Amino acid sequence: MEGPLQTSIHMCHENGEWMSRLPEKLWDIPLYNLALPGSHDTMTYCLNKNSAVSGNESKLVKILNKCMPCIVHPIIMKWSTTQVLTVTEQLEAGVRYLDFRIAHKANDPSMNLYFVHMVYTTVTVQDILWEVLRWLDTHPQEVIILACRNFDGLTRTLHCHLIACIKEIFQCKLCPRNVVPTLRTMWQHGHQVIVSYEEDVEVVEHCELWPAIPYWWGNKTTTRALIRYLERMKRMGRPEKFFVAGINLTENLKYILIHPFGSLKKMTLQSLPCLKIWIRQQDPGPKKECINIIAGDFIGNDDFVKDVIELNTKINPPLHCDSKGDGTKSISFSA
Repeated sequence: MEGPLQTSIHMCHENGEWMSRLPEKLWDIPLYNLALPGSHDTMTYCLNKNSAVSGNESKLVKILNKCMPCIVHPIIMKWSTTQVLTVTEQLEAGVRYLDFRIAHKANDPSMNLYFVHMVYTTVTVQDILWEVLRWLDTHPQEVIILACRNFDGLTRTLHCHLIACIKEIFQCKLCPRNVVPTLRTMWQHGHQVIVSYEEDVEVVEHCELWPAIPYWWGNKTTTRALIRYLERMKRMGRPEKFFVAGINLTENLKYILIHPFGSLKKMTLQSLPCLKIWIRQQDPGPKKECINIIAGDFIGNDDFVKDVIELNTKINPPLHCDSKGDGTKSISFSA
């Protein structure tokens, strides 16, 4: 692992319990009016070099990968990997929105579900859900949002299987969608998980599932174009509840051909200084141009998570939570 990234991981480790350390005046604000750090394509850190290319990819990509796997597959890996921290490390770093792209492998007779971003993972969805639960059990006042998306190859039977797994694993930690999700309310009821599910039929049938969370995806190759897109979306007005502003750049074939020795990681690291400035200019809250979740790639780099968390100081600055004799450490988010 690279040196600068290691340093950032050490610094971000202090954010593992940032929600529990927020001042009491923020406990009654809905989570969709706070600033929450998220990771885009959360599970790409465990994409497997030997896994098949997703059935959703173009025929040309699949043919080239079959004919020249030694050349094409490494290129696919370079441009499909968006994270290097494990899901536990991301949560410990302060990430509270996880972007799960779920798929069932073509011609797989089992009911195993995996994650996908051009290629499939080898780790199963069920294993990761258990890993998330273990982390939550040791962080009882932290709340996370699981965005279940994509659903490549999932039948109705597989949807039922996935939802049953989610209910079995998280049980009473699941927050029903009829609850206004403030920290105080969720703590009182033992809720720690909000599951956003990108399949309307299933959401209607299960009160534990929340509707799909809108994701502002710019689909841009340059930082300047991405910021223009995000500002345009802000002027149109934020959704009423949860939504994501994605600060992730997106490659296209032209960009890859122009940058034959590039990668999504290099592309992302070059954009971080400008995006850092943009993030620090944002305001959380219910107003038209306010933000909520900000999700990015390679979240262990730079101060992305810390910068998003500190936006909450603008709601009630300066934020300071004093210890009241219960053993809770005080914390200040002042710069």
